[in-house]
Amino acid sequence: MRKVRITVLKRCFYEEYAEAYLTEGKEVGPCPLLNEGDTFVYEGSAMMPEGFCPWAWIDIYRGVSTLAAGATYTPWNKKDGMQILCCTDGVRPVVFALEAFED
Repeated sequence: MRKVRITVLKRCFYEEYAEAYLTEGKEVGPCPLLNEGDTFVYEGSAMMPEGFCPWAWIDIYRGVSTLAAGATYTPWNKKDGMQILCCTDGVRPVVFALEAFED
């Protein structure tokens, strides 16, 4: 089984949705748990990497475990063993790059 590097590519924040739907409005800001450039390594089993967001983990775990098991997304992706996913927070989603690698 391969390891998977998870890199935070982008934190988005939709102020207009926050104002319209959240009790704290735009004051909530973008995701407070992750920052662009943060990296985490998945090493197997269902263990979430330390410091990772539990809600985002639920959203991307299927993609992480699939890449670890050897899946490929070519020809859709330019690089084999890579996938771009995001968490399902509709107001402040985080976009991740997943890259499988061997030890």
